[in-house]
Amino acid sequence: MEWLPIARETEIGSRPLAVTAGGVPLVAFRPTPEADPVVFPDRCPHRLVPLSAATAEDGRLRCAYHGWEFDAAGTCVTLPSQEGSPPPRASLTPLPRVRVNDGLVYVDASALPPSDPTDLLTNEDPALRRAWHPVGLVSERPEEVQLLGETFRVSESRTQERWGMVWLAPEEPRIGLFPDPDPDDRDYTGAWLPPARTPASAGLVSDNFLDVAHFPFVHAKTFGAAEEKLVDRYEVTGEPWGCRSVQDQWFDNPEDPGVIAGLRPVRQRRRATYVYRAPFQLMLRLEELDAGAVKTILFFAQPESNASTRIYTKMLFHGVGGVPVPPAEVIERECAFEEAVLAEDLELQRKLRITGMPLRMRDELHVRADLLGVHLRRVLAEFRTAA
Repeated sequence: MEWLPIARETEIGSRPLAVTAGGVPLVAFRPTPEADPVVFPDRCPHRLVPLSAATAEDGRLRCAYHGWEFDAAGTCVTLPSQEGSPPPRASLTPLPRVRVNDGLVYVDASALPPSDPTDLLTNEDPALRRAWHPVGLVSERPEEVQLLGETFRVSESRTQERWGMVWLAPEEPRIGLFPDPDPDDRDYTGAWLPPARTPASAGLVSDNFLDVAHFPFVHAKTFGAAEEKLVDRYEVTGEPWGCRSVQDQWFDNPEDPGVIAGLRPVRQRRRATYVYRAPFQLMLRLEELDAGAVKTILFFAQPESNASTRIYTKMLFHGVGGVPVPPAEVIERECAFEEAVLAEDLELQRKLRITGMPLRMRDELHVRADLLGVHLRRVLAEFRTAA
């Protein structure tokens, strides 16, 4: 048995503290101010988000991504997206043994958890060379771009333009760009969000966009506080190199002119249609079934390098504000809101430690609400082996 020091006893309080032992990331905290320190693996088994970014409350750690809660024994006691008891694999046990001696906190090196998965789809995976990637807005007219850890001259590369963007494929692409939402693009009012960057991989960014269970936790400051934590069962339809899911949801719509005029309740029905095409083409169409407004979000990720992904977001609007063609001030307000939502996702992504997307199902714990994410991983795994 080998005891490794991880922190001074005085450094560990009721807030989670990131520590390491033998190169293994751990998190330490006290369930109550008087309790002995406990030490967990510094990752939630669900999506491997560091638990050092969690919130400590009532002796529990609550994961920042999906709100899974772990008690002082490492048992998962709350899994908000579904009813019933959490599955056994959701728990963090067995935990490394801890002792305190001469003001230092030690853990037993023989009982450390395994390291993070290493078989990941990163932004520099060679398979991604056989795909179309966004590399800039047409208005930017980029001459050189960063893609897959390399620098490409646009004028010397295989390119095309679509949706006001420049797309580049380093090698003959296996897949074209998806057709959505071209039939509506001509009739809807469009607007771009400023491109953004994140250190998370394009695979993880895409998974975040498809995720339907993180809203109440990541987006609590924008819209998530009114979202249901329990995720209803939904279906996913497989399509060539992608998938589609149509989900009917309830949401609060206080900006609806019908609500303001007292004609409709604030709680309304919404139809959300998610569309995914490999590797990183995504769309979300939100139809307000009571108010009649439609908002479409086109979302594309450029895998620049293993440390950087550039994100492009185009908004398409119809009927927002109660009129077919929304005025400029409505578009500006809607875009500012979506920027704030994206900023919340980026804040979480900056806390991630994992450098790519695990494609082996056993490396993460998937639950019913993750059906879209499971399809995403399967498509990317097939793409990786076929490319």
